[in-house]
Amino acid sequence: MQFCDDCGSMMVSQDGAMTCTNDECGATTERDEELAKEFVSTEAQSGDELIETEEGAEFEGKPTAKDVHCDECGHTEAWYTIKQTASADEPPTRFFKCKECGYRWREYN
Repeated sequence: MQFCDDCGSMMVSQDGAMTCTNDECGATTERDEELAKEFVSTEAQSGDELIETEEGAEFEGKPTAKDVHCDECGHTEAWYTIKQTASADEPPTRFFKCKECGYRWREYN
């Protein structure tokens, strides 16, 4: 996997060059054929594999936590996703969305 030097996004091989997947960046670099032998292309990710942490993200269908407490409405069920936000030797962060009122919060383990 190769990452863009300008913005840090993943790059993909297109027409013999490596192109940044960030539409706003669009940087390209020459493809190193020796290095390219180590790359393995895979199918695009499905929606089930993506972690949604944006304001407009849909959490419905994600795992549910029943041991939480919403500070806004007091409800005890929330959808959650897990993301590694620090170094690999640190525990992951859980992002919650209340099933009742939609309030969002995070929990650091």
